[in-house]
Amino acid sequence: MRSTAFNQRLLRGQTPSYERLQARLAEDHTSQPSQPQAIHCGWGRLLIGHTYPDATALAESLLDEQPGERDIALYVAAPHQVLAHAPQQLFLDPSDTLRLWFTDYRPARRSFRGFRIRRAQNDADWQAINCLYQTRGMLPIDPDKLTPYNEGGPTYWLAEDEDSGAVIGSVMGLNHQRAFRDPENGSSLWCLAVDPQCSRPGVGEVLVRHLIEHGMSRGLSYLDLSVLHDNKQAKKLYAKLGFRELQIFSLKRKNGINQPLFLGPGPQAELNPYARIIVDEALRRGIEVQVDDAEAGLFTLSHGGRRIRCRESLCDLTSAVSMTLCQDKRLTHRALSRADLSVPAQRLAASAEDNAAFLAEHGAVVVKPVDGEQGQGVAVDLRTPGEVQEAIERARVFDQRVLLESYHEGHDLRVLVIGYEVVAAAIRRPAEIIGDGRHSIGKLIDAQSRRRQAATGGESRIPKDAETLRTLHGAGLDYDSVLPAGERLAVRKTANLHTGGTLEDVTTILHPTLRDAAIKAARALEIPVVGLDLLVPAADQPEYVFIEANERAGLANHEPQPTAERFVDLLFPLSQTPS
Repeated sequence: MRSTAFNQRLLRGQTPSYERLQARLAEDHTSQPSQPQAIHCGWGRLLIGHTYPDATALAESLLDEQPGERDIALYVAAPHQVLAHAPQQLFLDPSDTLRLWFTDYRPARRSFRGFRIRRAQNDADWQAINCLYQTRGMLPIDPDKLTPYNEGGPTYWLAEDEDSGAVIGSVMGLNHQRAFRDPENGSSLWCLAVDPQCSRPGVGEVLVRHLIEHGMSRGLSYLDLSVLHDNKQAKKLYAKLGFRELQIFSLKRKNGINQPLFLGPGPQAELNPYARIIVDEALRRGIEVQVDDAEAGLFTLSHGGRRIRCRESLCDLTSAVSMTLCQDKRLTHRALSRADLSVPAQRLAASAEDNAAFLAEHGAVVVKPVDGEQGQGVAVDLRTPGEVQEAIERARVFDQRVLLESYHEGHDLRVLVIGYEVVAAAIRRPAEIIGDGRHSIGKLIDAQSRRRQAATGGESRIPKDAETLRTLHGAGLDYDSVLPAGERLAVRKTANLHTGGTLEDVTTILHPTLRDAAIKAARALEIPVVGLDLLVPAADQPEYVFIEANERAGLANHEPQPTAERFVDLLFPLSQTPS
């Protein structure tokens, strides 16, 4: 019997259970009683809780979880009974289950352009989805382990950018009617992820709506999903689409993957992403962690009689002299110049006449404070004396000493060197928006900034400041202008991540000349961990100009490269896991 709008109202207050499922199946005299169902999703199994006849069977199935996987038991009506069988090994997942009855669904009033939704089809698709999942801290999929589609297995969908062909989002759907002959004709959504650097609006919403509308076209009646209880941004989206809480529970097994869920927030929970990635790696290896000042990112690691203090990736192994060489951009310039590395022309800002003469000599300049970080006070590609003078005044807010440098065209390349080895490299791109023909540039900046903040734990946002406004004015626009649909616009000249920039990993294609230059620069500064910024025509070409060095580089920005692993290797070499 298919669910109708009338009987759906009767079903909404009823909790899924084994007895209720069997009773519904018995209504159709051709149906056999349901058997326990475990659907493999490539990262672990979904155990359909109300297909298990008793708590013992479900507990035993959860305890059969394979190493490196994450099983989830959903639709557990009496979780206390299951937990009683293995209280030291199982735990109640702190997630809410939400349900949308399709009779409540309202189609979107606006359309999102620039990407298409399709099924994952080949090895390249799986590789792209796994790369996306790893950047979001999710388990990768092993497609060889998936329950076959014709046996009730799941379907993975992806969002593909129409311009670049890049995978910018993915989601998994499960048809319950095929999976376990669900008499209520339900479905569920899992593993929704959107590229944190995606500038296309609406990707997550479109993926959810696609699953809803696909299910409706197959005669299904509802879509369920599980979301962490404190994920307010996701819950806001789901509430807009009509999802409501379902009073049911899910269970998981205690393992290293689920540790944050069953241990709860420790002192490291207050750390920013750049400190937390190191602390998580240390805890994984059994290294003792003491959080000294969460707000400042300060913590102490202890292992085997060795004790090292850190502020994010800045640690006791970096000397005060090396730190000063990086912080003072004049000293950085001299040290790299003495090492015969390519650097821009540079001088301290002086009188208006001297500054104008430097500008005339080089045609375009960069203004930056001598001691600054996170792109604060930096203005790029200044071409008139008036622009230069205004930028100098803004930079003096951060340091009274202000530098002028010759401006060089090229891509902003960040190379991370740990232990005098290149661990990661990425092209950094300025904050960018894509017009939709409807919303103003100011509103698009706000929306993109909210996405960047959510993806980086509040560490990245696009400031609507004088530098952003100068960039817009340079393009003949302002905050009230409306871009045509599909038109891209860089809203800042600098590519700093803290001001909304994005990263493209280029570690595997980095030219040997650039790799050698980065190691040579690290040795010239005598610093064991450093993020080096260069301007290059391309990552796979040898030309470069060094811009600056960062003694406290953000390791979390380079996932999925093993930055935290190599950092902890440097600090505690005896903690390395044998390969």
